[in-house]
Amino acid sequence: MATAAQWIQGARLRTLPAAIAPVLIGSAAAYEMAAFRPLNAILAAVVALLLQVGVNYANDYSDGIRGTDENRVGPLRLVGSGAASPEHVKYAAFGAFAVAMLFGLMLIIITQTWWLLLVGLGCVMAAWGYTGGKNPYGYMGLGDVFVFVFFGLVATLGTTYTQAGQISLPAVVGAIGTGLIACALLMANNVRDIPSDVQAGKRTLAVRLGDKHARESYVLMLAVAILLVVILAPSRPWMLIVLLLIPACLMPAWLMINGRKRKSLIPVLKQTGLINLGYALLFSLGLVLSHGI
Repeated sequence: MATAAQWIQGARLRTLPAAIAPVLIGSAAAYEMAAFRPLNAILAAVVALLLQVGVNYANDYSDGIRGTDENRVGPLRLVGSGAASPEHVKYAAFGAFAVAMLFGLMLIIITQTWWLLLVGLGCVMAAWGYTGGKNPYGYMGLGDVFVFVFFGLVATLGTTYTQAGQISLPAVVGAIGTGLIACALLMANNVRDIPSDVQAGKRTLAVRLGDKHARESYVLMLAVAILLVVILAPSRPWMLIVLLLIPACLMPAWLMINGRKRKSLIPVLKQTGLINLGYALLFSLGLVLSHGI
C-alpha cells in the first residue's frame, strides 16, 4: 500500500499551476467585461484541478502497465515503482474525474450552459485517451495538442464564458499564452524522458523532434507566450507588466538548452509551473489595472 505522501507525490503537485493559470486568466478577462462571478470561478478552479490530478493518475496507471516508467528519470510513479497497484491508481483517476464532473455539472446548472456537458465529457475522454486505451494519442506525439487545447483554450475560454456569457480578445491571447507554457512544461518532461520513451515505443513530440529541436521548442513556446501580450498593449498598456517574467525564464531556458544530464532537467518542471502561475498572475493584474483606462 502506498503511503499518503506517495499518493500526494503521485498527484504531481508541480503540474497543478497549469490547471489554476487558465482559471485566473479567464476570470480576469470576465472582470474586464464587468462580469466576474466568484462562485463560478471557484467551481471552474476545482474542476480544473481535479481534471489535472485525474490526468496525472491516469498517466501513471497507463504508462505503468505498459512498462514505460520502468527506466525513467524523475519523481515517483506509483505503478512504475510498485508503490501502488495499477487498479488502485486507476480507481483514483476515475474518482478524480467523477468528482470533477460533479462540480462541472454544478457550474453548468448555475450558468445554464448545457452544451458544456459535451465539452466536459470531451475533456474526460481526452484525459483518459492521452495514455490510456489501445491507441493512446500521447504515444503518437499528439499529447501537446491535448494540453494546448484543453489546458489552454478550453479551460481559459470556458472560465470566461461561464462568467461573462462571451469571450474577448484578452481571453483568447491569455488562453494561447498559458496553453503554450503548459506545452513547454510537457516538453521539458518529455525531453527528460526521451531515452526511456524511445525504448518503450512512446513517440512523444519530443521524440519526433529530436533532442536538440525539442529543447529549442521549449524556449520558443515561452518566448511566444510572453511576447503575445504586445498585441494588447495599445489599448491596455498595463499588460506589458507580463514582460517582467522574462528574467524568470532565463534559468530554465538555459537548463533546457545546456543540461545534458537528464536529472538536470527535473528542476525545469517546477520552474516552468511557477512561470505559468506567474504569467497568469501578471496577465490578470494587467487586465485589472487596465480596466477602465
